[in-house]
Amino acid sequence: MKFNEDSRVKIPALLHFTRLGYRYLSLKTATWDASSNIFPGTFKDSLQKINPLATSEDIERTLQETSLLLDNEDLGKAFYERLLSSTGIKLIDFENFDANTFHVVTELPCINGDEEFRPDITLLINGLPLVFIEVKKPNNRDGIIAERNRINTRFRNPKFRRFVNITQLMMFSNNMEYDDSSSEPLQGAFYATTSYGDPGFNYFREETLASLPVLPPLDPATENLILADNNLHALKHAPEYVTNCNPDSPTNRVSTSLFCRQRLAFLLRYGIAYVRGLNGYEKHVMR
Repeated sequence: MKFNEDSRVKIPALLHFTRLGYRYLSLKTATWDASSNIFPGTFKDSLQKINPLATSEDIERTLQETSLLLDNEDLGKAFYERLLSSTGIKLIDFENFDANTFHVVTELPCINGDEEFRPDITLLINGLPLVFIEVKKPNNRDGIIAERNRINTRFRNPKFRRFVNITQLMMFSNNMEYDDSSSEPLQGAFYATTSYGDPGFNYFREETLASLPVLPPLDPATENLILADNNLHALKHAPEYVTNCNPDSPTNRVSTSLFCRQRLAFLLRYGIAYVRGLNGYEKHVMR
């Protein structure tokens, strides 16, 4: 079997996110707004659940208003402020974060006209695509740098502005341990927030594991669903695939640190800041 990003990193990472509490959603049966990648059905159902007094008209209006914010040339500042707002209809319930709806999808296309890119993994909260993860196979020296260059090019492209504005966090990994002797981030798992220029990529090392959740075992039915949906059921007993499903693999370990629910709630609420620079807003995420 050809060892590639699927067997080494992507499929194990998808499975890991289900252990972190994200439900796998197949794009073969899903419906989303291609101009924003918001999933309107999930958005409306989720907002109705966390805003029980809101009418269906209120929710529909909120969806339209939220989508319009993505047109701003403000690096998503207005959208981010609306995301955190606790007045009126909440987009996310930060007081009871588990009341929100969490999904993970793969290869969600970001399309405008004849240009597109497809992040390997996208995390949705209440139907909003707030996080994406790109993975590369290990021992690909240029993989991380090449991916960084592609993202820099895409994020400068005005056609992708709405997708940049809605994204809050990104992670890039080639499923290897950090190489502290290298001046360039050539291996490891790195995270960033968005930029219209060049995003800054950060290392993440956990100070103590005591604050992280104890993960439930992998659900066999979920594993079968994900493998079948990606036409990779033959991977199931491949030794390398089994090894990379370990929650302590570099990609999975940093995914837990950044994207387990309590950490993601903290980062979204307190870890992102906008700073006005010479060329407009810069967006920063805490290190």
